[in-house]
Amino acid sequence: MNLTSMSRKELMKLRDDIDKELVAAEERERRDALKAAEEAVAKFGFSLGELGVSGNKRGTARDRRAKSSPKYRNPADPKQTWTGMGRKPQWIHEAIANGTDLSTLEI
Repeated sequence: MNLTSMSRKELMKLRDDIDKELVAAEERERRDALKAAEEAVAKFGFSLGELGVSGNKRGTARDRRAKSSPKYRNPADPKQTWTGMGRKPQWIHEAIANGTDLSTLEI
C-alpha cells in the first residue's frame, strides 16, 4: 500500500478504518484474556467473581472506592444528607450560622 499516492480523503477513511479495527482488536484481546483467566481459576475450583474480579472494564480508583454513608441530616429536609467529607452543603452553613451545633445534625 503506497500511502503517498493516496488522497487526503482516502487517507482519512483508512485512518477511521484502522481506529475501528484497533478498538475491535482490543475487545478481542480482552475477551481472550478474560476467558483464559476464567479457565485458570476454574482449575482451582474458583470463579473470577469469588476472587473479586469482574469482566467489566477497569474503573478509576474513585469508581472502586466504597461510597461513604451519610453522617449528617438536614432536619428541615431529611432527604438532604452529608457524609462529613468534601465541601459543606449550604444547609450546613446556614445551620451553623443560625447557632446550631453540628453534633445535633448527626444521624
